[in-house]
Amino acid sequence: MNKKKIINDPVYGFISIATDLVFDLMEHPYFQRLRYIKQTGMAHLVYPGALHTRFHHALGAMHLMQLAVKTLCDKGHYITPHEEEAVMIAILLHDIGHGPFSHALEEHIVKGIDHEDISTLIMDKLNRRFDGKLTTAIQIFNDTYPKRFLHQLVSSQLDMDRLDYLNRDSFYTGVSEGVISSERIIKMLNVVDDAIVVEEKGIYSIEKFLVARRLMYWQVYLHKTVTSGEQMLGKALRRAREMALQGQQLFCTPALEHFLQASITKEEFISDERHLETFTCLDDADIMASVKVWTRHPDKVLSQLCERFIQRRLYHVDITNTPPDAARMEELRQRAVQRYGISYDESWYFVFTDVISNNAYKVDDTNISILRKGGAISDITTASDNANLEALAKTVEKYIFCYTKDLI
Repeated sequence: MNKKKIINDPVYGFISIATDLVFDLMEHPYFQRLRYIKQTGMAHLVYPGALHTRFHHALGAMHLMQLAVKTLCDKGHYITPHEEEAVMIAILLHDIGHGPFSHALEEHIVKGIDHEDISTLIMDKLNRRFDGKLTTAIQIFNDTYPKRFLHQLVSSQLDMDRLDYLNRDSFYTGVSEGVISSERIIKMLNVVDDAIVVEEKGIYSIEKFLVARRLMYWQVYLHKTVTSGEQMLGKALRRAREMALQGQQLFCTPALEHFLQASITKEEFISDERHLETFTCLDDADIMASVKVWTRHPDKVLSQLCERFIQRRLYHVDITNTPPDAARMEELRQRAVQRYGISYDESWYFVFTDVISNNAYKVDDTNISILRKGGAISDITTASDNANLEALAKTVEKYIFCYTKDLI
C-alpha cells in the first residue's frame, strides 16, 4: 500500500505524510477520534465557521514542523532522519489526549488530570502497539531527549502548535487579527547552545505573533459569548455528575456514563487502563447526544441548562476588572429561586461569578530568545523597542458575572 499521501489543507495547501509510521498513526482510531473534537470549543457560537477540528490542527502543526526541521538542517544543524520522524510524531500526537469540546470540559470529565497527561498515556500505549517505534517521540514530548531544542519546537512559547492554531483559528473564524507570518517566523529560527532562538531580523514577526495571540484570546477564546457557552455546558455536566453520583438514572452514551457515575482520581486513571480506553471513545458527539436528551429530563436545573444551551439562550456575561457586586448577585439568586422553583443552593447554576485570565507571554525558562547580529542573546521583551511587549508579559485577570437573561 502506498502510504506517501498528500492532504489538501485550506490553510497551507498540500501537506505531505512523510513516512509509513506517521501514516499508520494517523489511521489509528485514537487519532481518528480527533476528527470529532472541535478545535475551538464553543467559538462556533459566535463565529459560525469555527467548526474545524483537532485533527485539522494536528496535521497543520506537523506540516509546520517539517518546515522547521528543514530550515534548521539548511542552517547546518544535524537532525537525523529518525529524529525528524520522531519530532513530527511528537507534534502530531501532542493533542491526542484532548477530551470533548477541548478545554471547555477538561475539569468536568476527569478531575485533576490535564490533556498533556492523557496524551502521554496514549502515546505510551501506542508505543507498545507499534513495538517501541515511538520511544524517541515520547522522549522529545516529555523533554527527556538530549537534543532539547526539539522539545521546544513541540512545546514552548514559540512552538509549532501555537504557530498553527493562531493562523488556523483566524482562518476559520474570520478574525484577521490572528493572522501571523508563520513561515517567516520558521525561516528565522536557529539553534544556539541547544536552544531555539529567533534571528534578529525576525523580531517584528515575533512582535506581531505575541500581539495576535493576545487579541485572539480576547476576541475568540475568551469572547464573552464563547465563555458563556463553555460555562453553561460545564454547569450542565456538573449537574449531571451530581445526579449520577446520587444514584439517579440518566441517559448517557457508554463512554460518558463511565465518567459521570464515578469520581475517578488521577492515580486511578493512570493505574487502571480501562479508564484510558474508555476515554479514547469519548468525543463531542457523546456530549451533544446526552445534552439533547437531557433537555426533557424532569430535573428542572438539568433540563433548563441543556435546553438553553441547545437553543443558544446562554448566560448574560459581564466582564469587569473588579469583583461583581455581592448584593446584586444575591438579588438575582433570590429571583432564580422564585422564577425557576429551585432551591437556593441550586440557584448557583444560574447566577455565579468566576475569573478568566489572558497571558500572551510569560518570561521564564521557555522564553522567546532573540539572536543579535553580534551573537548576543536577549529576551524578546528587552530586544524589542515595542514598549507594549512588557505589558503582554503580565497576566491580565478579569471577573465574569454570569446569569440567565430572564432574571433581569
